[in-house]
Amino acid sequence: MVDTKTPPDATADGPTGPAGSRAGKASASRKGSNRAWATAASGRTAGLLVSPTLLVLTVVVLYPTIMAFRESLYGVKGLDPKTGFISDTEPYVGLKNYADIFGDAGDRFWNAFWNTTFFTVTTVALETLIGVAMALIMHKAFKGRALIRAGILIPWAVPTAISGLLWRWIFNSDGIANALIGHQVLWTTEGFHAKAAVIIAEVWKTSPFIGLLVLAGLQVIPKEVYEAARLDGAGPLAQFWRITLPLVKPALLVAVLFRCLDALRMFDLPYILIGAQKNSVETLSMLAQNEASNVRFGPAAAYAVLLFFYVFLIALGFVRLLGADVVGDTGGPRTPQRTRRLRRTVANRAEVPA
Repeated sequence: MVDTKTPPDATADGPTGPAGSRAGKASASRKGSNRAWATAASGRTAGLLVSPTLLVLTVVVLYPTIMAFRESLYGVKGLDPKTGFISDTEPYVGLKNYADIFGDAGDRFWNAFWNTTFFTVTTVALETLIGVAMALIMHKAFKGRALIRAGILIPWAVPTAISGLLWRWIFNSDGIANALIGHQVLWTTEGFHAKAAVIIAEVWKTSPFIGLLVLAGLQVIPKEVYEAARLDGAGPLAQFWRITLPLVKPALLVAVLFRCLDALRMFDLPYILIGAQKNSVETLSMLAQNEASNVRFGPAAAYAVLLFFYVFLIALGFVRLLGADVVGDTGGPRTPQRTRRLRRTVANRAEVPA
């Protein structure tokens, strides 16, 4: 018979012995080193690809913001008490411009602030409702759909200045608006009707933007989902609330975010439609422009900086509160909280009432 007993030294130095253990550790160390090198290389490549975007953002956003804050620390040119002539340089006043905004000019600032906020909340809410309805109409298959889509998107293609002039003619004292309601209203003067005119014109122009983004989200929803829902007995309303709205929510939130940021900077439409220095429609952008047109660059820069921080805080709060829906539910570390959120999302989307 052949002796099949394993030699002692083979066991000691074999794959499961001390030598094998050392070899396994060395192999694991090499794999970890290769993985770390690959991660570092990937990070360098990602940084190289993103660097042009960061450079553009630095030139377009960061540098003007720093210069605007610097300009806000200087006052208006005036008489030099030493020479009696107008000074060639703007005097350094520190935070006096900001103190004046919340002090002497506080009433005008808060009026513009609340006008800006009111226009943003009202217009974005109406645009969201109308935009979703437009997207649902454009998504349906019917004869002449291409013509309907083109007609809906025309207002978004019209420049804002041209749109303001068109609506100014409509809201003229003897315009179409007064002819339709059978009553003469001075839309372009002070009062709530001036706010209503701006809201109507803004909603007419920018609702197609939200409709276009929501339409893009609707077109990626598989038809099989609706077929399964119909087989389970779900009606049109249940399909909208349980399938369409949850699946199109990321695109809708991105559209609402963009519209909020755009509405907070509203300037050209109320400026052309109603006019400058109208308390009913004056926004923060109009206030900054008015100060700059009067060669008060320091206070104008202070208003612009405050508007920048207002827009930044709104955007930051929006992304922090709804960031998971804005960027999507895929990717990122699989934390226990994220796992539970994904499970709830899947369960809610799978439940279709009979």
